[in-house]
Amino acid sequence: MLKKRFLFLFILTILLAYMLIEPYWIETKEITIESDQIPAEFDGKKIVFLSDIHTGLFFDQSRVDAVVNQVNALNPDLILLGGDYVDGDSAYIQPTFESLSKLEAPLGVYAVLGNKDPQYYTLEAIPQHGITYIGNKGTWIEENGSRIRLGGVGDYNNGNQIQSATTSVVTPEDFVILISHNPDYFPEVDKSKVDLVLSGHTHGGQITFFGLWAPSTHSIYGNKYRTGVIEENGTTMIVSNGIGTTILPMRFFARPQIIVVELKKAG
Repeated sequence: MLKKRFLFLFILTILLAYMLIEPYWIETKEITIESDQIPAEFDGKKIVFLSDIHTGLFFDQSRVDAVVNQVNALNPDLILLGGDYVDGDSAYIQPTFESLSKLEAPLGVYAVLGNKDPQYYTLEAIPQHGITYIGNKGTWIEENGSRIRLGGVGDYNNGNQIQSATTSVVTPEDFVILISHNPDYFPEVDKSKVDLVLSGHTHGGQITFFGLWAPSTHSIYGNKYRTGVIEENGTTMIVSNGIGTTILPMRFFARPQIIVVELKKAG
């Protein structure tokens, strides 16, 4: 009986230690998106997507700096930020964006808000630090006379979603990327116009049953949009596990992620 108890406590200790270590084990997840709508000038372009940093008590500025260095080492062409930069405390906004201002990409750095971001302070900090806010806005990303469309929407829980700001000017020949912090917005995306959606919010479940299922995903769809690449009606959504954690500084088979999207022209 004593041996069984000791074995149980030993296994429990190992599991808890792993759950505390995994948040530091950032995965660089590479995904290729192939489409005949991608212009030749964008063939091979590399997009880095970061979401859910959650700077706060359990994720300090030095860790944000480390993530920034890791991203810059990937030599991205375009960097997209998916919200939840802090864990709700506005005191962390300025230090976080001081670090994010060091991100480097020739085609720019663009951001939307998440549900945890203090709106006033975040919207003030984003342009102050050389980042372009695209919540409910659309813009053309141009390269040598060709272009793709990029836009974002407000947080699904705490904001408005004006998708038309991105899609109203596009044609079927345009390649269109939309950032939505919360993947629950995916069913409302106009899939006749949007090719790629980038989301976070779920943390991949954060604490999962060996990566197969999570009891909590912060999604009304349960595990359907928990993580990874999802395709519906010709549109692809990539859901990132994010970088930081919420409530507890633990993860279990839901490693933090830097998403790297390589664009590939089909045909």
